[in-house]
Amino acid sequence: MARLVIAVLLCLITSISWAQNNVIRVNDNGSDPNAAYVIKMMKLAIEHIDTPYTIEINREQYSQAKVNEEVRTRGLLDVVWTTADAEIEKALLPIRIPLLKGLLGYRIFIIHKKNQFKFSHVNTLDDLKKISIGQGRTWTDAKILESNGLNVIKSNKYPNLFYMLDGERFEAFARGVNEPFGELAQRPEMKDLMVEETLLISYKMPFYLFVAPDNQKLAKELELGFNRAIADGSFDKVFYNDPNIKDVLDKANMKNRKVFYLDNPFLTKETPLDRKELWFDPKTAP
Repeated sequence: MARLVIAVLLCLITSISWAQNNVIRVNDNGSDPNAAYVIKMMKLAIEHIDTPYTIEINREQYSQAKVNEEVRTRGLLDVVWTTADAEIEKALLPIRIPLLKGLLGYRIFIIHKKNQFKFSHVNTLDDLKKISIGQGRTWTDAKILESNGLNVIKSNKYPNLFYMLDGERFEAFARGVNEPFGELAQRPEMKDLMVEETLLISYKMPFYLFVAPDNQKLAKELELGFNRAIADGSFDKVFYNDPNIKDVLDKANMKNRKVFYLDNPFLTKETPLDRKELWFDPKTAP
């Protein structure tokens, strides 16, 4: 009888351990517009591998630094998603599949309505360098724009950038193409702001999943799932049929904008730039 009890307990412990090892814990506190899409992509990857992972969502109001640390130490979270640069790739293990196909590297501007004429006459990079552009002080995008010689005005707080633009402290607020329409819709009181109509800035900006440096099993399995989904076309199907991305591509009119291609000196050499199937191209998009 005692042996039977011990056997049952061992089975229970094994089952609990197995369940814990196959749960992927993430944080979605409701403030990240990309969270629902990322979780949908994670589920797609899981469908393409043998390990039956489940996703557990933590709703706590964690800062980005807190989320990164919990993932790094394998504390309360297993996966975080964010834009990539050399610094975060040293701290966390990236799964080098750009979940948004580099869409965040395409930037358009929020501007003051009365200034559209200035942007309609921008034809060269030198013209663009004369425009003052607002960005967050710690954002990688700010560093990229500065490294290409653009005139960047910084703020410590993201909401302040809208008030600064409205008050004409700078002329343009550079945003990922998937961001400004919703941001302006959330700020109906700022009636003098609009999305600029003619220009597009482009640089490579991967948006990856990251795990703890010693969590290589999870990283390899999710990467395998993503690559299988890319190969069978389901990755692109989810991307192009996502309602928010479809809305962005319809509104942004990317194919008809003047494109300024910038360098991103903060990418690591491991960035898969040679895999064309991983990157969105507005000129050839369906």
